[in-house]
Amino acid sequence: MQREQNSKQRGNYPQPSEVVRKTELRSVSLKAALVIQNWYRGYRARLKTRQRYALTIFQSIEYADEQGQLQLSNFFSFMLENYTRVQEKEPGLVTRLFGSSIQDKDRQDYLGLIEVPDSYCGPRLQFPLTFTDIDLLIEAFKQQQILHAYYVLEVLFETKKVLQQMPNFTHTSTSPSKEITICGDLHGKLDDLFLIFYKNGLPSVSNPYVFNGDFVDRGKNSMEILMILFVSFLVYPNDLHLNRGNHEDFMMNMRYGFTKEILHKYKMRSVLMPPIPMDGDRAEKKNKLGTTIVAQGIRTSGSFSEQLTKQEWEQVVDILWSDPRGKRGCYPNTNRGGGCYFGPDITAKILNKYQLKMLVRSHECKPEGYEICHDGKVITVFSASNYYEEGSNRGAYIRMSSGTTPRFFQYQITKATCFRPLYQRVNAIESSAIRMLKERMISRKTDLTRAFQLQDRNKSGKLSMGQWAFSMENVLGLNLPWRSLSSHLVTTDKDGNIDYMSGFQDVHIQKPVKEVQSTLIETVYRYRSDLQIIFNIIDSDHSGLISMEEFRSMWKLFKSHYSVHIDDSQFDELAERMDLNKDGSIDFNEFLKAFYVVHKFDKLNKSDNKLA
Repeated sequence: MQREQNSKQRGNYPQPSEVVRKTELRSVSLKAALVIQNWYRGYRARLKTRQRYALTIFQSIEYADEQGQLQLSNFFSFMLENYTRVQEKEPGLVTRLFGSSIQDKDRQDYLGLIEVPDSYCGPRLQFPLTFTDIDLLIEAFKQQQILHAYYVLEVLFETKKVLQQMPNFTHTSTSPSKEITICGDLHGKLDDLFLIFYKNGLPSVSNPYVFNGDFVDRGKNSMEILMILFVSFLVYPNDLHLNRGNHEDFMMNMRYGFTKEILHKYKMRSVLMPPIPMDGDRAEKKNKLGTTIVAQGIRTSGSFSEQLTKQEWEQVVDILWSDPRGKRGCYPNTNRGGGCYFGPDITAKILNKYQLKMLVRSHECKPEGYEICHDGKVITVFSASNYYEEGSNRGAYIRMSSGTTPRFFQYQITKATCFRPLYQRVNAIESSAIRMLKERMISRKTDLTRAFQLQDRNKSGKLSMGQWAFSMENVLGLNLPWRSLSSHLVTTDKDGNIDYMSGFQDVHIQKPVKEVQSTLIETVYRYRSDLQIIFNIIDSDHSGLISMEEFRSMWKLFKSHYSVHIDDSQFDELAERMDLNKDGSIDFNEFLKAFYVVHKFDKLNKSDNKLA
């Protein structure tokens, strides 16, 4: 009995061996938890690195395209100087490209051309506009209704009238009890604007806003964003401020989608720019060459005071296109091809000169929606989330008031795919970026192959990693981490040498005609956006048809300006083959659609080829 009682008493207390075992178990569990935690942190870090690389690809290609856009503006100047000499048969074409058909007509002269039918069930705006119209418009756009062209024109005319009465620089004030909200690029992302208004409230006297330009292009709802902002501006002209971005520009709109969106939703260009018959017999011709003169590009009419000097034009470009960088000084913006890079010393100099504390700007997509640089004196804010691809970046806006530090509000529009695991989202972003990069490579296949072969002195078909990366950067002009990206683009042998032609095995440009040389195919594909803008401008009645003479003449000028070394006979042969019905005209949009990139592995499950 005594032994049993002693045993029970001992059982009430942990024995030394049990304490040691439990301590060891806790230690092992803690070490395991730390190992798992460290692995997970490393795993997320690798995913974030891949995401940053993908964003770098998107941004590098975007900026390279903008370089092409600025080169295109130089082409129009070149064409203006040379076209009459090259094509004396069509002097009216130059007028269509550079003339002005806008006449000083009364507002009602335009609005009188449009009727709002009784069947129209969308929003009906009442002028003068009130807060109710803002709410009405937003609710209608949430229901995916289209604002009738009559009201669009009224808003445009009224906005133009008010803006013309305002100075180029506007001043606003805040107080500790009254903040101001600053938004960056929206780029047609209507859901982002809805979210900003939901979280932050609609514009009002007590809730002022600044929108930092780039309202349009890329997204599908540029017109809706523009109408909401313009109507809000008309209701609160002293409390909603609209700055111009580099995408508030006719030529940018031609490339990046706003013009196409307008024509798709309204087809109203003939009303915005009424047709004017040409002089003489040409006015009586029934073909499209003699029916209209549409104002495009450079305005040639008006007094001298309305024209910008070269210095003024350069100032506007610098304001709209420049970016901050860490390097001191001011030097050319080589990525975009326009504007400049400015360092922290330039920022400090300008702020001190004008007694300013801070510069809040936009114009650059940032992964977190904003970025602070130059010792806190420059803030970049970008409000379009998912800009390049769903899940690619967050959007943000800033609230500021007198005597307080800026407050940043981040968000991301979430759809079904955004609820997928992080590695799946990163795979999708990465796959899209690699796809774009491979299309860039295939458009320069001939040049890349030539550069590779110059490095490959033994004719082995292989290059070192350094040689391959040098050739890629030199030909494509993209400052990318090529060594890190090589595993996605080419195959590498056990010695680390790259089979440089393997980068073209799973992708090629569809050839509309088998006999056409690859160099011509690549050139047309590479410059397809530029060519589409040029020919859309020529196609003033938007019939989609281009005469063979216009086609050949414009190509010769384009080839000369861009130093394209292709024999004219090759292009003429291609043009003849594309004129399927032999009516002397080419459906140019169909012509461009024939040149597209085929990815052989599109149908494969992307997740099978991606490892986190």
